Amino acid sequence: MKPMKKAREERAVEMFATPGGIKTVDSPVRMKILSMLLVREMSFDEIVAISGKVKSTVSVHLKGLADDGIVASKVDPGDARKKIFFINSSYLGGLSKRKKLEKDMEEYISRFALGSGDPFTFFRFMFRTIRVSLLNEGIDIDPVLHDSGIQVGLALYRRLMDDDTVELLNKLAFFWKEQKLGRIEVESLEPMTIRVYDCFECQDLPYLGRPACSFDAGILQSVFSEHFKHDMSVKETNCYTMGDGYCRFEVKNKN
Repeated sequence: MKPMKKAREERAVEMFATPGGIKTVDSPVRMKILSMLLVREMSFDEIVAISGKVKSTVSVHLKGLADDGIVASKVDPGDARKKIFFINSSYLGGLSKRKKLEKDMEEYISRFALGSGDPFTFFRFMFRTIRVSLLNEGIDIDPVLHDSGIQVGLALYRRLMDDDTVELLNKLAFFWKEQKLGRIEVESLEPMTIRVYDCFECQDLPYLGRPACSFDAGILQSVFSEHFKHDMSVKETNCYTMGDGYCRFEVKNKN
């Protein structure tokens, strides 16, 4: 699960996929509770303490979220009288109040040469157009892109797997170049830091003021989690959509 970042504070609605269908959450209190649970499981008392809400308010909202199938609870292994609450659904993203991006969209379309004859160029244009159109409507699909990247990374690792970390990085860089995803450079091995230049996922997106390479981050997280045989986290610290000249990813042990 991924925490709802500060940039999501302007959200009007958050969306979750449950066994009963897609559920939306527009209550500020519920969104705050969910932002906490997306980081980690918590006891009732922890939720009360961190949220700053009284017990009765937290109890009502947790019951509503449980009835919607968004959260669930289990017995606290340290105290059978207490419960631990956790997210029991898939976070899909949300609708924000982000400023419209029509001008950026027009400029991007005007730069695109429809007669290029390069199928990859057209696919890249199509991908960007769809994503910017969604952003233009305030729809953030980063969580979905990240989860898709996780799945791609699992399949990719089976193709690139190598016991030697440096050799794995070399194979990854070759794959990125071969598939026209960009150019990978290893900034350091400890902590592992990777830069991507000419990034396929974000280079042509408008300025967003936040990282946008959720798909790439998902791939890297999956690949290195498989390689090191424990959960790794990947944080994007620099991005073309932040005005940087490259995308930079820090790979660390999640624990």
